[in-house]
Amino acid sequence: MKFGQVEDPSQIDFTLPPDHPETARILKDQSGNMEVFIGCAKWNKTDLKGFYPRGTKDELTYYATQFNSIELNATFYGMPAAEQVLTWKEKTPDGFKFFPKITNTVSHFRRLLNIDDVVTQFATTVLNFDEKLGMVFLQLHDNFKPKDRDRLIKFVENWPKEVPLAIELRNQEWFDNEEILNETCELFEKHKITNILVDTAGRRDMLHMRLTTSTAFIRYVGTNAESDYTRLDDWLTRITEWKEQGLQQLFFFIHQNVEKASPLLSAYFIENMNRELGTDLHIPVMAAVKTKY
Repeated sequence: MKFGQVEDPSQIDFTLPPDHPETARILKDQSGNMEVFIGCAKWNKTDLKGFYPRGTKDELTYYATQFNSIELNATFYGMPAAEQVLTWKEKTPDGFKFFPKITNTVSHFRRLLNIDDVVTQFATTVLNFDEKLGMVFLQLHDNFKPKDRDRLIKFVENWPKEVPLAIELRNQEWFDNEEILNETCELFEKHKITNILVDTAGRRDMLHMRLTTSTAFIRYVGTNAESDYTRLDDWLTRITEWKEQGLQQLFFFIHQNVEKASPLLSAYFIENMNRELGTDLHIPVMAAVKTKY
């Protein structure tokens, strides 16, 4: 993941900003246990070198024994067939969740214009995940700006309500103007759209810390440095606070500039979460012995 990458991460202040004031209101008066899904961005053996045991024949089947979810970026590059979705579903155990990214035809090529046919096809296809569909997400191009917000409004209003949706806004103009941010988040809140948080070195503005539902969808991008671990410690502290305030769901996906370290970093995060929050998530195991970095 090259977006937000920097040459020298030691020069970045990785301190998490304070919550946006509206986040406490969103979480207020929620109750029940928090659902937690933590995973990587992909299951490809080449990218996750050292994760799979020698002789692994089916990567997804093995991946799903170690994690309870996957951020499914493959669907961004091409519309999956219903048969493919059913195959993926059948290879995973009960309780596993997929979080497919909406195809780039919608977000990057058509830029939310004339997309009804593609959206219908995508939504119909991913519904074949049935109970294993976690939440789909739209990642807009970083040059998609508030001047085109009418397109975003129409997209949100027309989105099929039976498919849970999160949206990642990338252009800084969405966050620099408080009025624009308020209008956008109010739109998301009205239509129960989850506002994605992105923690990456070169784009600290995307850590707006404003939730629009009682779900935190966090895309964490490490830099393959020791600071990745302390950053996750900080996230655990913040998630603990949100849980006490009423957070209902946590979707946390770990990326790296060099993805082969993602399972190791995930294992560290999951182990600490189990200890601090009392969750009982399986701690992923690296097939090849490996130290932190």
